[in-house]
Amino acid sequence: MKGLLQRLKEGEVLLGDGAMGTMLIERGLESGHCPERINLDNPGMLEEIAGLYIDAGADIVQTNTFGASALKLADYGLDDRTEQINKAAVEAAKKAAGRAAGRVYVSGSCGPCAKMLEPYGDAGAEEVQASFERQMSALVHAGVDMICIETMMDIQEAAIAVKTARSISREITVAATMTFELTRHGFVTIMGTGIEEAAEGLIDAGADIIGSNCGNGIQNMIKIAAGFREITGMPLLIQSNAGLPELNNGALVYAETPGFMAGKSRMLMDLGVNIIGGCCGTNPEHIKELRKTLDAYMRS
Repeated sequence: MKGLLQRLKEGEVLLGDGAMGTMLIERGLESGHCPERINLDNPGMLEEIAGLYIDAGADIVQTNTFGASALKLADYGLDDRTEQINKAAVEAAKKAAGRAAGRVYVSGSCGPCAKMLEPYGDAGAEEVQASFERQMSALVHAGVDMICIETMMDIQEAAIAVKTARSISREITVAATMTFELTRHGFVTIMGTGIEEAAEGLIDAGADIIGSNCGNGIQNMIKIAAGFREITGMPLLIQSNAGLPELNNGALVYAETPGFMAGKSRMLMDLGVNIIGGCCGTNPEHIKELRKTLDAYMRS
């Protein structure tokens, strides 16, 4: 299979998958339970979910390892099983990808460690780096095609994660995305990092692909993508929510339909976004509609 970065350099736009958490909740994951525990208890569920996204047309499927850094797993008393949990997730995704005739990449998802770095919190940089190193080493050794550091709020933590991934493998593709909210000062993370600072920090740390995921529906993500594109010609990854969640009869509901998101996604393509996928609230139907739109766009 041709390298992912090579395909982007040749002008292809690749399609990511949709939400993992949304799919797990639909299958019975209860609030407060560790999503990554499923990697050990029911890896077949992960293979099924990856398969549904592949069938919908995804070129990239992510592992169920968003919260599988050692520091985050420690919240559930599972830090001693960090390597096992990450390896199992990769194996499940690779089983699904293996049925796709070599056309699907497996991306190792790495979310925040859930500890604030000094001086705002009590986590030291070395502790955070060691936590990511355990997770990313397991992901790389299990055979992921790329590492995706996502939903980052703190540019310092994001930079540590990128540098850690790069120290583990010089060859692995490293993507890094941050989550922004719209304020009177423009789009910033909850730690006050704007798009320009995020782009510069991620590039300096060694990321191959940068961008944004989560926290916004497709219309705000178009604005965020435009902000990134004004700053850099680097490959961009954008994964928007299906809108912002609203509580309806005790359940979170996301209002953006597959058709709405797919229709708006043409603007991301016009901006030169290289990888487009979905985050919270999206499902295989969203990816199926995005596939149709992307294929039509690439033919035009």
